[in-house]
Amino acid sequence: MINTAKNNNLALCPQCHKVNLLGDASSEEKIQCVRCKGMFYQRNSRSLQYTLAWNIAALIAFIPANLYPIMIIYSLGIGEPSTILSGIGQFIDYGLYPIAIIIFTASIIVPLLKIAGLFVLVYRAHTGIRLRPDKHSKFYHMLEFLGPWSMLDVFVVALLVAVVELGFITTIAAGPAINYFTLTVIFTMIAANSFDSRLLWDKQQNSEETC
Repeated sequence: MINTAKNNNLALCPQCHKVNLLGDASSEEKIQCVRCKGMFYQRNSRSLQYTLAWNIAALIAFIPANLYPIMIIYSLGIGEPSTILSGIGQFIDYGLYPIAIIIFTASIIVPLLKIAGLFVLVYRAHTGIRLRPDKHSKFYHMLEFLGPWSMLDVFVVALLVAVVELGFITTIAAGPAINYFTLTVIFTMIAANSFDSRLLWDKQQNSEETC
């Protein structure tokens, strides 16, 4: 049986990381940290619902982010809208391979990996099927680390637009998809922050107790 802080009536403050004694309060009640005086829960009982809701919102925003133009390339005054995928193809045609790789990784691989990964974590934490808390906790922290790097795509488009202003290359303007993509990144970051990875260990412990 896993000996957790919850079993010992302890709770970790998420703000200052002080370990607090829970006392007579239940895990559903808010606790005040003895050091920073911040309020927190020993376990966020609605963590999975929040994570699932924000993750679905991110998936919905990801669809128009790939259907609408993310940038418009003007050549001789004629604008050519480009989605994420067609833009990657254009960068490859222009020989800008590093930018194409950055956009493909930050715009396609990282968001999809994070959305799919969070769905898997919510499913495993809820059902306990094939749950391995140590590996799934590491996987969660990896997803949390990758989140902000999705903004590389937005940064690259903004950088290209700035280059246009300086007149170095063909004119480029940001398209409406950049807004949806930004929402996708923000929603996935909120979803990851809503997930309470300690629920993985609680589920594992509950499964062992019922066996």
